[in-house]
Amino acid sequence: MNARPLHDRILVQRIEEGEQKIGGIIIPDSAKEKPQQGKVVAVGAGKVKDDGGRIPLDVKSGDLILFGKYSGQEIKLDGEEFLIMREDEVLAVIDSSAGGGKSKK
Repeated sequence: MNARPLHDRILVQRIEEGEQKIGGIIIPDSAKEKPQQGKVVAVGAGKVKDDGGRIPLDVKSGDLILFGKYSGQEIKLDGEEFLIMREDEVLAVIDSSAGGGKSKK
């Protein structure tokens, strides 16, 4: 795949969650919600300012992100599904170096 988003857009691949069980009941694929986290595959060059300069993006290729349920447009490239969205639709970047975030009691 050789696609580069334009301006302040990013290309995201959803991270699939494991099998969902609620109270011992396995939820079928058709009833599952789509995951709201993904991996940034490619980023645009940044938003163009009035003077012709560019505002660089805060996210970079390889970042794990959280996004809204209805964010972006679903597209298919080389048989794989991706989302293309503006950077301002990203809710958070998941920091993998934070040590898991669990507190000890």
